[in-house]
Amino acid sequence: MLDLTPKEITERTALRINPAKTCQPVGAMYAALGVHRCMPHSHGSQGCCSYHRTFLTRHFKDPAIASSSSFTEGASVFGGGSNLKTAVRNIFDIYKPDIIAVHTTCLSETIGDDVGAFIQDMDIEEGKYVVHCHTPSYVGSHITGYGNMIAGFIKYLSRSTGRKHDRLNIIPGFVNPGDMREIKRILDLMGIPFIMLPDTSGVLDAPMLGRYTMYPPGGTRIDDIIAMGDSPLTLALGELTCEDPANELKRKCGVDYKLLPLPMGIGATDQFIMALSNFSGHEVPYALEEERGQLIDILLDSHPYFHGKSVAIYGDPDTVLGITGLVLEMGMIPKYVITGTPGEAFTEKAQELFSKFGVTGCTAKAFSDLFELHQWIKNDRVDLLIGGSYGKQIAKAEDIPLVRAGFPILDRYVHSYMPLVGYRGAMRLVEMILNTLMDRQDRGCADEDLELVM
Repeated sequence: MLDLTPKEITERTALRINPAKTCQPVGAMYAALGVHRCMPHSHGSQGCCSYHRTFLTRHFKDPAIASSSSFTEGASVFGGGSNLKTAVRNIFDIYKPDIIAVHTTCLSETIGDDVGAFIQDMDIEEGKYVVHCHTPSYVGSHITGYGNMIAGFIKYLSRSTGRKHDRLNIIPGFVNPGDMREIKRILDLMGIPFIMLPDTSGVLDAPMLGRYTMYPPGGTRIDDIIAMGDSPLTLALGELTCEDPANELKRKCGVDYKLLPLPMGIGATDQFIMALSNFSGHEVPYALEEERGQLIDILLDSHPYFHGKSVAIYGDPDTVLGITGLVLEMGMIPKYVITGTPGEAFTEKAQELFSKFGVTGCTAKAFSDLFELHQWIKNDRVDLLIGGSYGKQIAKAEDIPLVRAGFPILDRYVHSYMPLVGYRGAMRLVEMILNTLMDRQDRGCADEDLELVM
């Protein structure tokens, strides 16, 4: 009989149940959709590509286009080089993109396909481009794949001519098109010219015009990605998402970068805006000061409803840290804070937030899952859940209200159009949290009144 200690019995190390993440190619596909006239290409089996497209389409409620190398048994044994070369030729002939962004899958990574060598052997038409990145699903998460694909665009395209221009590089974290629009609005208010890579606004939130457009007008232009190598500075918004692509641009073109938290809540948005002010030398415009004041006014007016309430937050690392910072500013207690993405930096940054606001008894964990979160909640309840759609099973089982924020949100609409970043995004998130808590309170009062009547 095995002699197992209690720790060995209770702590899972080789199994994830309902993980708070998905695989790398989902993030790589999303990043590629943020480049103008780009066709994301999945180098693997057709089923992988179908799943990744479906996942993104269900979240954004817009079609996520992508193509596949469509591996069969032969490609699995002899390699997928022939499939990829044929696919690239057909994609350019039939779908006419300006650029194809290839990402790998578990299968092509396991058999060891040298995608870079395959691309070098291709005869690519002048003015067309093929880039790639490695995204094995058994490493990291969709956040890892997102950063890897951005780095792939930079590696293939960005150039330094030695003549600097005045445009600021912005690498946004894994956020919705509505967030990217809000970041661009803030940059415009600050009077700062910029290049954003990727930019899914105008692509995955394109308007309905009565006809299908395979390549909507949004997305980062190829010329702008090339010009990123001559920018004076890069701001990487998302400390756990965007450092690798910012590093790649610095290594290749010598562009310095500043790593910032995702601008969610008051403090993180302040950091972003002050970084913009320091870069440009411009004063912060009154419009942004006014928005900040409105946000603080909302928090002061409504703080009796959320002060001291406990909350569990789950999802992507930078988004979770951003929401954690906001709820701490609101006076709430983030009792449980988890992400499915591996990396102890997440835990360290969460603990820094707990220490900064002087809260104790809070738990933060990376590479966790929703089953583990559910067990914690069963042992010690919280007043509110914040995260994606998959947490609704916990909410139903434990009768805890859920505020849907982050990725993925599969069972609600409009969320991808509305920002969570900036002061306006914080106002929206505060409104959702506040109204959810007040609805629960009103429901409790109604139940008490019913008992009195009976």
